[in-house]
Amino acid sequence: MNSLLKILLFGVVGLLGYLGLAFALQRSVLFPRPPRPDRAAAEGRTDVDVSWLGPGRLVEAWYLTPIGVSDARPAPVIVFTHGNGELIDYWLDEFEMLRASGLGVLLVEYPGYGRSGGSPSEASIAQAMTDAYDYLVSRSDVDAKRIVAYGRSVGGGAAGALVRRRPVAALILESAFTSVRRMARRHGLFGPLVRDPFDTIGAVAGFEGPVLVIHGRDDRLIPPAHGRALAEGARDGELVLLDCGHNDCPRPWQEVRMFLAGQGILETPAGASP
Repeated sequence: MNSLLKILLFGVVGLLGYLGLAFALQRSVLFPRPPRPDRAAAEGRTDVDVSWLGPGRLVEAWYLTPIGVSDARPAPVIVFTHGNGELIDYWLDEFEMLRASGLGVLLVEYPGYGRSGGSPSEASIAQAMTDAYDYLVSRSDVDAKRIVAYGRSVGGGAAGALVRRRPVAALILESAFTSVRRMARRHGLFGPLVRDPFDTIGAVAGFEGPVLVIHGRDDRLIPPAHGRALAEGARDGELVLLDCGHNDCPRPWQEVRMFLAGQGILETPAGASP
């Protein structure tokens, strides 16, 4: 075997090895599940309804009821999906301002995360989001016409999966990517090898409702160009840039509240500004 043939053979073997590893290990990179807490943060909370979604009741979800609201009418609800290195436990106490404005919040865990069974993938997460929506519309205290999908980071892909499957009133994307394939290409991974593409920008383009995109100007994990593209790709898009990176942004509840009030999803008391 001559030297050129050996070089070609080693190159082919190396390429095949790289492609195999990239295919096999990518989900551990995309879904770096944090350790499960010994005790669920919602345990003992009377303002949280714990549910298990899906036919096998594998996926955990927490419904946080509106607080300090005397109106007994069905409430608008945000379906919130977190980042890939987080759990719903991390978000239990983050929504007081929105809940005090009359919003309910549903925190949906990903399959294979926390106490939820199964394994995370685009397909399993999309199914979990569908089950979460169906659970909400079955509740008499939820206004099915005012359900909002809100995804942060990889949760933007989950929120995009929901708007493809169920009618929602609005979509909010925080620090989200246009697609995993575009992210993968930045790191040298061949696009067709991506197992969970999460084509968020495609979901946005097909969504007829209003879209709020929130992104950090200094985000180096998911550059703000993704946020700009998402807002520009929406039929009715609004972009808010914050002076932060990816994981250090202050909670943009004021911007969210103004957006929802402007869309008529969240009612504003007479004489008050959104």
